[in-house]
Amino acid sequence: MGTGAFDHVVIAARSLEEGAEWLRDRLDLIPEPGGRHPLMGTHNMLLSLGPHEYLELIAIDPDAPAPRHPRWYGLDDFDDEPRIAGWVVRQNPLVAPLGTTIREASRGDLRWRIAIPDSGQTPQDGAEPLFIDWGDGAHPAFQLPDHGLRMIALSLPLQEAPIPDPRLRLGHGFSVTLSILDRKIAL
Repeated sequence: MGTGAFDHVVIAARSLEEGAEWLRDRLDLIPEPGGRHPLMGTHNMLLSLGPHEYLELIAIDPDAPAPRHPRWYGLDDFDDEPRIAGWVVRQNPLVAPLGTTIREASRGDLRWRIAIPDSGQTPQDGAEPLFIDWGDGAHPAFQLPDHGLRMIALSLPLQEAPIPDPRLRLGHGFSVTLSILDRKIAL
């Protein structure tokens, strides 16, 4: 089993415009343009959370064809206000948990492998992470302006249900608290 470290938190929205406004209202920042995920028919915007972490705002790309498989983060059925949809752990080497498929993707100088749930739903309603491996190449956080935004806590809504994968036994509850300089903001 590979080692792991927090990589990014994912905010789902019906559209990038709606999600960007939602983040601006809470953080007083607009995320940076990210790119498209042709494999999933989604696109994103990003905010730095430090030198090796980031926040990803994700939505269905209205200009992309629908994939033949379920989109990640349950976006096929998502019709709600923006919310935290999941989180991602860097793992090298990447090991696919049961019920996931490792997919390879690239965009510009970014190349990654990610274990995506076959159902398209994040495990435990977002409490369990997805796993990603950026290899030896670039990482999105390296390319983002640093506005001083930092995640200082991640607690998760794990019930009493047994968690078979020891990599996932990391917390309870559900709130992500971010800090911008001297302010703390819960999403």
